[in-house]
Amino acid sequence: MNAPAPCRPPASLTFPIYLDYGATTPVDPQVARIMCDFLTEKFGNAASSSHPFGWEAKRAVEKARAQVAGLLGAQPGEIVWTSGATESNNLAIKGTAQALAHKGRHLVTVATEHKAVLDTMHTLERAGFEVTFLQPGEDGLVTPEQFRAALRPDTILASVMYVNNEIGVIQPIAELGEICAERGIVFHVDAVQAAGKIAVDLARLKVDLMSVSAHKVYGPKGVGALYVRHHPELKLEAQIDGGGHENGMRSGTLATHQIVGMGEAFELAGKLLAEESARIRALRDRLWNGISGLPGVQLNGCATNRVPHNLNVSFPPTRYGTLASQLLGIAVSAGSACNSAAALPSFVLLAIGRSPEVARNAVRFSLGRGTTEAEIDYVAATIRQIMAVDVIGDGA
Repeated sequence: MNAPAPCRPPASLTFPIYLDYGATTPVDPQVARIMCDFLTEKFGNAASSSHPFGWEAKRAVEKARAQVAGLLGAQPGEIVWTSGATESNNLAIKGTAQALAHKGRHLVTVATEHKAVLDTMHTLERAGFEVTFLQPGEDGLVTPEQFRAALRPDTILASVMYVNNEIGVIQPIAELGEICAERGIVFHVDAVQAAGKIAVDLARLKVDLMSVSAHKVYGPKGVGALYVRHHPELKLEAQIDGGGHENGMRSGTLATHQIVGMGEAFELAGKLLAEESARIRALRDRLWNGISGLPGVQLNGCATNRVPHNLNVSFPPTRYGTLASQLLGIAVSAGSACNSAAALPSFVLLAIGRSPEVARNAVRFSLGRGTTEAEIDYVAATIRQIMAVDVIGDGA
């Protein structure tokens, strides 16, 4: 017996349909154009201070620094360039732990963090640090009370992601930051899935370190940044030795074309944020309304405290395998891009109490700037057709 034939698509649709914006986004054409200038015509090294080629590159890098800072509500001098959010997370967590080890060796994070945080924490455990991994509730959220109870006199750093990369829930960062500030604990936030999707204002948040990436915000891959709050007691141990670039925090020749692209992408995201969030929220709700009444369907993560761009849903198993494997011509994720190579249930869903079977049958739909109503309607209709003839259990 063959799997059910897919729905007949409207002639206006282009395949494959991309609903994996949480993994990466296309580079916006406006961003690509400005990057090309700095690959060919304006190719100077920003560290070359003796001639116009270097001066031009330096001006471009500083403009981009201001653009990234503008989206985050930071000061330009608080932005440190990195190769991406993974490096930013490593620099923030290892750099703080090593710099403050004389004050304490206890760290706090959440069991549903990105692997770039969790694996870094495990490395520090092997180096003699002690880490508390908080277990979120069924909604994917930690509470301020739970967070406060985990802190100790020797806690030097807490790391909590703003928006979960798999289930899209928004953690109570403002409240957690206040708690850390009261206790003098460095607070790091992985904001990769928040920047450009929700308003982030570091002028008001009590956040000391924040990691961001360009390629989730319609910028290039291979570049990111770490926000480091100006504070005399906030010190980071550099993880890359070299020429002392970025105020000694991150050595290496700056990739001007990528940095310029990140700056342009972040400025564009700020201009479009309100309009795009409203449009994408309507599309996400349209998709959920089209599939939520199907038997055995479960929403993963808090239904309200989440970014508009994410819908993580578990479906009952089918005789032809997981639903994700049958969405031919539709790019989605069965978890997160960082873990998709492993045929294991999502550790994030297991951590919030989902059974292995429910976790294994989850699909992350992540919507973006190019998503259309016609695409959403086709995806919902395809899912309904598959489940109408193919379900063999309720997925409980």
